Amino acid sequence: MLFEQGGPQCVLHDEDLKKGLYQALEAFGAGKKVLALPPDVTRIHSKAGHLTCWLYEYYGDALTDIMPTLGTHTPMNGEQINRMFPGIPHSLFREHQWRHDLCTLGRVPSSFVNEVSGGLLDWDWPAQVNRLLSHGGHDVIFSPGQVVPHEVMGMANHAKNIFIGAGGAEAIHKSHFLGAVCGMERIMGRTDTPVRAILDYGMEHFASHLPIVFALTVLGPDVHGSLVVRGLYIGTGRECFEKAAALSREVNFSVVSKPFSTCVVNLDPVEYRSTWLGNKAIYRTRMAMADGGKLIILAPGLKEFGEDSEIDEVIRRYGYQGTDMVLDAVKNHKDLSGNLAAAAHLIHGSTEGRFDVVYAPGKGMSQQEVESVGYSYASYEDMAARYDSESLKPGWNQRGDEEIFYVSNPALGLWAHSERLIF
Repeated sequence: MLFEQGGPQCVLHDEDLKKGLYQALEAFGAGKKVLALPPDVTRIHSKAGHLTCWLYEYYGDALTDIMPTLGTHTPMNGEQINRMFPGIPHSLFREHQWRHDLCTLGRVPSSFVNEVSGGLLDWDWPAQVNRLLSHGGHDVIFSPGQVVPHEVMGMANHAKNIFIGAGGAEAIHKSHFLGAVCGMERIMGRTDTPVRAILDYGMEHFASHLPIVFALTVLGPDVHGSLVVRGLYIGTGRECFEKAAALSREVNFSVVSKPFSTCVVNLDPVEYRSTWLGNKAIYRTRMAMADGGKLIILAPGLKEFGEDSEIDEVIRRYGYQGTDMVLDAVKNHKDLSGNLAAAAHLIHGSTEGRFDVVYAPGKGMSQQEVESVGYSYASYEDMAARYDSESLKPGWNQRGDEEIFYVSNPALGLWAHSERLIF
């Protein structure tokens, strides 16, 4: 560990984070050529933008490349770069193209994948990265980001930022499908999962030579519901991830006293423009939703299903129709078997008929589009007036005879009822 500070009651301010980062960088050693791998604007609350700005202050001209780890997300535009990385020249930013410019460092053997999946899958998995990591000649690769419960990995970040955020199509497709077939409820909130196991294998066997410094934050709400930084863990190995994940479970995982009959989730229009991202509202609340309940998603920025045009088309074609339908379609249709990340997303985004999802988009998506993929539709204006986010507090709210649970940002937590906990 190069630096660690945190706890469930700890509050780290910007000056604390900057001091901790500089202490870690001094311990790691000088860098003559530095690459930064921050997340994109969909993780704007992670403090990764701040850490990258301070990295630029520290290294100056030695910071030669900044590549947001887009995964399958839409590339950042200039306005988003200015918002998340103020003061950093746009000339330093590189676009990660997840279908091109890749290097396969090695392949996790099929026998290992078969073992960790419990015999469900038997193909090998490629440890792929953008060539900038493997052939860029950098002596520091800085990987900042937030650890929080995640539907595919169990807990986000660390090796995920390398092999998924900066990874390739095959790696992304197969890892997401592995998580889906193993079952989201058996993965979310865990440090060790089947998907994490293959990423760890890739780090240990194929990427140990890369000079990666991980800077991992943990954020949680204070007593007023405002986000604060609860921890910062910086290191070159897995220990920083383990400590951040342990803290995240304390501050981001809520076991509720009763299931949600009505849950309202607000999606920031800057962060959430697609169901690919917005369906976090489903992932993070599904273990708390009552059978027959209603999940209302306020999504004023929604304009598409997939962040990628090819994935968007697949989602429109098949919809969120449940696991059995998706697995059958994977067996019988090449467009889905060749796009396993989309198949996994269709499984994740289905409630398996257990509760109703009501999307309330702005003008960027029509009622016909919403209903065509298997969700219910409501007018955003009507729902925003009925469930005014300014007057709702995170957690339980009483509105007349209706009791609702309000989530201001689904990316920042995981909610479950004790009866649905299986770990």
